[in-house]
Amino acid sequence: MRDAAGTTAADAATVLGVARTKITLIEQGTYSVTPERVAALARKYGEPDSDYVEALAAMAGDRTKGWWEEYRGAVPPGFLDICEMEFHATGQQSYQICHPPGPMQTERYSRAIFRDAQVPLSPRVVETRVENRLRRSETLMAEGAAPYTAIVHEAALRMQFGGREVAREQLDWMLELSHRPHVTLRVVSFESGGFKGSGQAIIYMNGPVPRLDSVQYDTIDGPTFLHSTDHLQKYRGLIEQMTDRALSVDGTRDLISKIKKEL
Repeated sequence: MRDAAGTTAADAATVLGVARTKITLIEQGTYSVTPERVAALARKYGEPDSDYVEALAAMAGDRTKGWWEEYRGAVPPGFLDICEMEFHATGQQSYQICHPPGPMQTERYSRAIFRDAQVPLSPRVVETRVENRLRRSETLMAEGAAPYTAIVHEAALRMQFGGREVAREQLDWMLELSHRPHVTLRVVSFESGGFKGSGQAIIYMNGPVPRLDSVQYDTIDGPTFLHSTDHLQKYRGLIEQMTDRALSVDGTRDLISKIKKEL
């Protein structure tokens, strides 16, 4: 916002009556700022989007510690960032190629995935990560939760982490979740001819206003987050393309039931 206004950090500092270095720390997210100061800076910058400013001010005023704080130091920081963003999202779309979405995984399926990590994890670490994932599921799959849409490739449904029994249980659970009012599950079948993008797992999270949407995608080094206008537009387009290519909700359930019988 400051860059768009062509305002220096020193000029912004005079608005708040603080040292210029504090403006830098505020912008880096390492120094807290009050809702009133957010509004004051927005006025200084001439920001015309009042909904955006109000949303930012509301974020600045929220000091609530979420359930994920219980896991700080026990799971990677990126896991906590995902939990926090999902908790505050007004809706989200998940795009998965190789795994069922994390919040839709059963306990045994999640455990099998973590046990098969590239870097071997101790049994204690595995159980902590499984517990954290189940807490995410409880939050996102609960009655009255924000809309949740999962676009899943057929390849993910045919993976057998933990063996056939665990895989069948996983498919049963996804079928059950697909009937919850706020959950939409659609599958991209092999017959669709392929998939768009590079095959990364993606979560597109809706903020209180579109400018505060975020994208998270998986890498071998952990989750990466994007929020620039260009990135958001690109990933919205990717999810729309895969949605167009996916089976209907009923067709998805039929295919999952068919795959289950073949296991």
